[in-house]
Amino acid sequence: MDAFAKRTYLAEISFENGIITGIIETGEDDGTPQPFVLPGFTDSHVHIESSMLVPSEFARLAVVHGTVATVSDPHEIANVCGLPGVEFMISNGNTVPFKFNFGAPSCVPATTFETAGASLDSGEVARLLARAEIRYLSEMMNFPGVLSGDGEVMKKIASAHQLGKPVDGHAPGLRGAEAQAYIDAGISTDHECFTADEALGKLQKGMKILIREGSAARNFEALIGLLSDHEDMIMFCSDDKHPDSLVLGHINQLCARAVAKGIDIYKIVKAACINPVLHYKLDVGLLRVGDPADFILVSDLDNFNVSQTWINGELVAENGKSFIRTTRPDSINQFSCEPINPTAIIYPKPDATEIPVIEALDGQLITTKYLQPVADLLDPSGANLQSNPSIDVLKIIVVNRYKPSPVAVAFIRNFGLTAGALASSVAHDSHNIVAVGADDKSLCRAVNNVIAATGGVSAVWGELEQLVALPVGGLLSNDDGYRVAEAYTSIDQLSKKMGSRLGSPFMTLSFMALLVIPHLKLSDLGLFDGDRFQLVD
Repeated sequence: MDAFAKRTYLAEISFENGIITGIIETGEDDGTPQPFVLPGFTDSHVHIESSMLVPSEFARLAVVHGTVATVSDPHEIANVCGLPGVEFMISNGNTVPFKFNFGAPSCVPATTFETAGASLDSGEVARLLARAEIRYLSEMMNFPGVLSGDGEVMKKIASAHQLGKPVDGHAPGLRGAEAQAYIDAGISTDHECFTADEALGKLQKGMKILIREGSAARNFEALIGLLSDHEDMIMFCSDDKHPDSLVLGHINQLCARAVAKGIDIYKIVKAACINPVLHYKLDVGLLRVGDPADFILVSDLDNFNVSQTWINGELVAENGKSFIRTTRPDSINQFSCEPINPTAIIYPKPDATEIPVIEALDGQLITTKYLQPVADLLDPSGANLQSNPSIDVLKIIVVNRYKPSPVAVAFIRNFGLTAGALASSVAHDSHNIVAVGADDKSLCRAVNNVIAATGGVSAVWGELEQLVALPVGGLLSNDDGYRVAEAYTSIDQLSKKMGSRLGSPFMTLSFMALLVIPHLKLSDLGLFDGDRFQLVD
């Protein structure tokens, strides 16, 4: 398939030393079934860390689905380990035949209202951007800083511009004059649009839109209609994809869904393969003579079942089998906290008759703010507030994993747990330990299991306990990716047996500490109002 000329024809492709040397049209179709040859897929924005896999193992799973490259923001591990974390991701990614394209994290820490394990100032970001393997400035989440002209923020953007490298955006809900000011600062993409109207407004102002479909945040249905009229301005991305989801599929799934919507196949291939390579100036082949031999074979253009994946002329996957081998890298981490007990998470009865409660939304990173009557949460003593599963309002806590500190405590609804607790050291963006539970003892057990493993996701239900250990940065496993996916599937199923109705309970939990997404979240320093961008009194 020639996505530039919008032609599909019989041809022979030759390559040597990893470079395409010839594409020769061979004549009329005689009816013999032939595979379709396409450029490989590129995920235009992904945090590899959310797969819970080191880069080499992410690649091992992704190539099965035809992914040959990613535009990868190492923001998560940078918030834990700083520059050594970014170095780890680059180094490990270089051990496999896959095209990782890492960015320089722009917001470490993401805000001043949480405790991270590291910080990267404008000088360190500039030095990262100067490296050839760093392709862009990662998502500028501090949009208030952009709008106010914050000195450090503007220096980071200027460093990228001076080197001719694009700046990724992150501006959920930003519209009108504020969106224009954000774009005018030189920010070229956004993957945080929740509605077609918001995305269209940004497209009309010259911003490219990434249609995201991850394990928790899913905007494909809302945005895919825009591809028909904006084929040069749209890309596909996953942003955050858990290992069980990655086993099932990747960008190929979005292509199949777009075909089912009746969208032109060449426009789909542009979004999935062409546009990310052109926008980020990637060394990824697009099926042209002289390009790297990066391409895939699919049996049809409806389901996008990938039969072969080639990268630099090397066959890396065939018929569902990956030829990338598992390696076990050394761990890098930062973890310094002690086990907690129920006395650490007491929530005294306030003077107010209502308290603000986080309302989780399935399939979204945003939350809403709900006012809950205090009387519904009183414990038998009447002195403190406790979880009340009967009305689906549960205690949520964040434990600082970098130093001994008081535990932040609040309440959340829509998690659905009827008993037990869930805990995770994957808690965007600073990756402290976040936990939600139906009772204080279970909450503490779940958190302490994570602490004992120096990172992981944990579920406690009566006497039953499950843990997926994540010893690399408290974010990643160094185990076989398929085994990690199996273990994660098991703990995800347990969370649903515990009553959660969320599509991806652990992924949703990890975003309840993400302060840069409105409206109400919880950091280790307390409840945070994302609209006013300040801690709640």
